[in-house]
This record gives sequence, structure tokens and C-alpha cells, in this order.
Amino acid sequence: MDGLLKAGTILSSDSGNKYVVQKMLGAGGQGEVYDVESGGKHYALKWYFKHTATSDQKRILDNLILKGSPDASFLWPMDLICPRLGDSFGYIMELRPKNYKSIVDLMKRRVDPSFYTVCRAAFNLTKGYQKLHSMGYSYRDISFGNMFFDPENGDVLICDNDNVSVNGRDDSGVLGTPGFMAPEIVVGKAKPSRNTDLHSLAVLLFYMFMVNHPLNGRLEANIKCMDILAMERLYGTDPVFIFDPKDKRNRPVTGIHDNAQIYWEIFPENVKALFLQDFTVGLKSPNRRVTENQWLEAIANLMSGIMICPNCGAEVFYDERKEQLGVAHTCWNCKQVVQTPARLVIGKKTVILAPGSHITSHHVRNDFDMDHAVGTVIQNPRVPTLWGIRNEDESNWTYEKADGSQLPVPCGRSATIAPGTKIHFDQCTGEFI
Repeated sequence: MDGLLKAGTILSSDSGNKYVVQKMLGAGGQGEVYDVESGGKHYALKWYFKHTATSDQKRILDNLILKGSPDASFLWPMDLICPRLGDSFGYIMELRPKNYKSIVDLMKRRVDPSFYTVCRAAFNLTKGYQKLHSMGYSYRDISFGNMFFDPENGDVLICDNDNVSVNGRDDSGVLGTPGFMAPEIVVGKAKPSRNTDLHSLAVLLFYMFMVNHPLNGRLEANIKCMDILAMERLYGTDPVFIFDPKDKRNRPVTGIHDNAQIYWEIFPENVKALFLQDFTVGLKSPNRRVTENQWLEAIANLMSGIMICPNCGAEVFYDERKEQLGVAHTCWNCKQVVQTPARLVIGKKTVILAPGSHITSHHVRNDFDMDHAVGTVIQNPRVPTLWGIRNEDESNWTYEKADGSQLPVPCGRSATIAPGTKIHFDQCTGEFI
């Protein structure tokens, strides 16, 4: 495949690094991407077409490189190559590993990750955009074409960050991807911002969880020609959520939108409530869209509330609303009742206590750190019928028995899992149910 740059071409960056072009990896609307080598390590180079190599684009890149990446989940611009004034230019970023897959791979079932892995990918993705927004940026083009995940563990990589700009500043020609743009952008009443990013994020999360677009139902199925006017009506002037409780014009069509019908029933009510907020009132009121923190809290609870069906081994989400109503959890796969295991309730967080499961820093400190374990569910080696949580935190815990007596739980020791007992952490208290 021929490109603008030939294999073996040596390019020097503004910082003095030299990169040798290896091969072309692909091309898009703005330019071409190459595998380049420097100092024995391979990187990716995005090289712009001349008509997209504008002074505004270079100014955006200069700012992004100066400020640095929000976190390791971004394939962030790290070095600029600008040979001569008036010529094209490009930027260097980390090369995406081959084991990372797109949401399109998930939708087409080329990968089959667990529910936990999909939730962890959604959590990491949302956390990345939260950090980007906290730096004063808007991404402008959140879609399933700009995000990749590891189907084994849910790690994510966010690419195409060269269009990221300061929130509220219109210095990029990118408005978004059709189907992901907020209605106010589609109808020409707004430019990309953090608020429009929140709509795009909700669409992406809906795709990840429900494997369907939130606005693609009967109205979309009835469109004979998906032209600009049809897309403007479907996503801009008259968007209707496929599960809108009041407006049923756009319900999923059996045989076309089966994924949405199946997965909507699998997820717990608190997650569905957030989608209902985003795709009903949030469609017309950008300031009432679900925030990143709201999504992070809900997705963290999804990850912490996975039960395993003893009959077929399927993952089943714990649903607090069902517990409140006295409705049994039923496995979506084999339709058998799944008994709720022991759990630890910490404020609004519920952790299912399965063998080997973890209490994380987020559970006790509300810091959205779901990777750092502060406690692990273990079996008593002398009494196999007894289970406990081993303290792996940096601070001691206090275990409160049902009679009110208290015992210290230093690091390395365990607190017995028993209904009616409590663990006092350094900042909160958890109760065993």
C-alpha cells in the first residue's frame, strides 16, 4: 500500500529524535498512520495530508504535547515532526498493541469477553474521559472508532487525540461521528464541548452494554434511505430512546434489534435509570446529562455485584431494586433462581463476597480506584466452612460483632464474614448481609 512516506525515510522531530519509517498501517480522513522506529522501539506516526496540516492543528498538537496525557489509557501525542514551514507534518504516539480490539469486534462477536471485562473496559474508558475533562479539554469525537480494549482484562486505549481541544474553544473542524454527536450539534445549535462529550459517552456505553444504538429502533428500521435528512431527524430533531417509557414509537424491532431486547433485561435498574436520564431529558437538556462520576459509581457497582450462576456458570448482575422488592434473581442464561451470596454493604456500594473477590480502595475511600485491593475474601484454613476478608490495607480495621463487642484487625489478619457484623475502615463502615 503506497503512502505519502516511503519505507526507510528518516524524520527528525522538533525535540531532536530521529524516526525511521517502517511501513504504512492505514489511512483516514485527516492523514496516514505509519509504523516508525527510534532507538530500537516502534511507535506510531500520524502524518497529515497537506490540506489538514493547518496552523490550528499544529497549535493544538503543541498544546497537547506540552500539557501531557491525562493518563496511560490515551495514545497521546508525544513528539512533533515538522520538517519545513509550509510542508505537511505529523506527530508521534505509542503504538497500539495487536491484542487490543475495537467495539466493532465486540458487536460482530469476533471477541467474546466476560461481563466483568466489558464493565472494566467501560469503567476505564469513563475514567479516562473524566480525567481529560478535568484538565479543561473536550474530546469532540467519542465513538467506537476511537477506543480499543483488551478483551482479556478490560484495559483500554483511546486514540485519535489530536482533535482534543480546550473546552469551549472552536479551533478544530471536527464535530464528531454521525450517530454519536449530541442532538444540538446535529441541528447546528452547538459546537463540541464537555456536555456534548457526555452524550457521546452515553451512546458508546450503551453500545458496549446493549450492543445496539440507543436511538435505533422502529423509526430507524422504517427509514428506506439513510441520507443526511434522515440522520438529522433520527439523531437531531426528533430523537427517541428505544426504551423511552412515555414515547413508544421507537421500540426495538424483533429480528433487527434483538441485542437491545436481550441485554436490557440483564442489567440492573440503577444502570438502566442512567440511560433513561441521558436519552430522555438529557437529549434536550445538556446540563442534565449523566456525569462521568455517576457512570463510574454505577459501573463500579456492576463490577462488584457479579454473581455466578451455580447451575450454568453465567454471570448475573446483583440488582438492589430486586432485593428491595423481594424479587429473586434469575439467571438470564438457564432461567434458574440464583441465591444472593453474602455481601458487604458500604454506604451505597454493595460487594458480592465470592471466593477470591476483593474489597478495593474505591469501596472504602470513594476514589474510583478499582485496581488496588485492600481486602480479599479467603477461606479459613482450619475451618473450611468459615470465610473471611483478609486485611491488605495500610491501616488497621476494627471488627464489630453482632453483640457490639469489637476486635482489632491488623494488616494480614482476617475478619469473619457473618450476617450482622461490621468492619470499621479508616473512613467508613461496612456491614455484612
